[in-house]
Amino acid sequence: MNPLALTGAALQFSGDFLYLAVVFIVLAIVAYLAGAQGIAGLSAGIARILIIIFVILAIISLIL
Repeated sequence: MNPLALTGAALQFSGDFLYLAVVFIVLAIVAYLAGAQGIAGLSAGIARILIIIFVILAIISLIL
């Protein structure tokens, strides 16, 4: 099988990035309400990165 052959399938990805982003946002809110601002900030940062990755992949998927 030729690894360079095009399969004709569009670039597809699941909503895992978006799901994980929502999980980290909820974790950040719960951590903030519990008084752990460090964990809340870290979780919010991870959620922001995952949302950016999701948006970039969605744009690439729409273009291809």
